[in-house]
Amino acid sequence: MPRHFLHLTDYSKDELWELLNLAKELKIKFRNKENFKPFKDRSLAMIFAKPSARTRVSFETGFEWMGGHALFLGPNDIGIGKREAVKDISRLFSRYNDIIMARLFDHKHILELAKYSDIPVINGLTDYNHPCQILADILTVWEHRGSLENLKVVYMGDGNNIVHSWLQLACKLPMDFVCCNPSGFDPDVQTVQMVKESNISTYESSNDPKSAIMGADVIYTDVWASMGQKEEAEERAKIFADYQVNMNLLEGTGKETFFMHCLPAERGREVTDEVMESKYSIVFDEAENRMHAQNAVMVYLNQS
Repeated sequence: MPRHFLHLTDYSKDELWELLNLAKELKIKFRNKENFKPFKDRSLAMIFAKPSARTRVSFETGFEWMGGHALFLGPNDIGIGKREAVKDISRLFSRYNDIIMARLFDHKHILELAKYSDIPVINGLTDYNHPCQILADILTVWEHRGSLENLKVVYMGDGNNIVHSWLQLACKLPMDFVCCNPSGFDPDVQTVQMVKESNISTYESSNDPKSAIMGADVIYTDVWASMGQKEEAEERAKIFADYQVNMNLLEGTGKETFFMHCLPAERGREVTDEVMESKYSIVFDEAENRMHAQNAVMVYLNQS
C-alpha cells in the first residue's frame, strides 16, 4: 500500500522533522540550481476542484524541477464526485500517473481517492484541512526563529481548515496555540479535543484579540470568507471587524512577533497593507516555502 499525505497526524514527530530537514535541503538545491531529478519520466496528476495560483505554480514548478511532468486538471476537466465516481478516477489515475495531488472541497473525497489509489495521494487542501500549507508554515517559523521551542501561535479569524491543520500539527510538535475568533466561528470540536488528549500542546479559545496576542511569537490570519462563502463576505466583514490584524495589534504583543498569512490576502480586511509590508511580515517566505515543503513530501513519499 502506498503512503499518502492527508493529515499531519498521520506522521510521527520524527517523520515531521525528517520532512522539515528534507525541505531545507531541497530549498538549498533549488536555489543553487542543482541538477536533482528523482522524478525523471514520472508524472504528477493535479486535480483542482478549487482553483489556486500558489498550489498550482508551486507543485508544477517543483515537480518539473525534479525532472517530472505535472498535469493540470481543472474544475471543467474533471467533475470529481459528480461526473465520475471518485474511486473510478483514483483507480484510473493510478494506472497513468505516479502521484496524485488533489485540491478539493469535500474532505471525504480526498479520503476516498487515497483508499482506492495504488499511488501516493497528497492533500492539496480540503474544506477540513490544509497540511501542505502548515508544513510550509512551520518550516518558515523554524527558519526565522531558529527553534520551535516555547512557541506561541495566535490565529486570528475564522476557525477554518488552516486552524484544523495547525491543531493537528500541535498534536505532534509542542506549542501554545490560541484561536481567537468571534463566537460561533470556532474550529471543529473533535480536532480541538485531539490536541487536548495528545498532552503535547496547549490550546486556548479566545474572543478577545488584545489579551489573546500577549506573548505571541506568531500572529496568523486568513481571509474571513473562503471560497464558497463569498456571498457571506459583507456580513462576515462586520462580524470579524475587531479581529483585523493591524499595527496596533501586532505591536501589542509585548515582543517582536512575526505575521503570517496563507494568501491570497484581502488587504484592508483581515490584515492591513501596513502589516503586510512591515518588517514583521514573513508572508512571502512562507509562500515560497510551500514549494519546498511540498517537494519534500513528494520525495519522501517516493522513497517510502
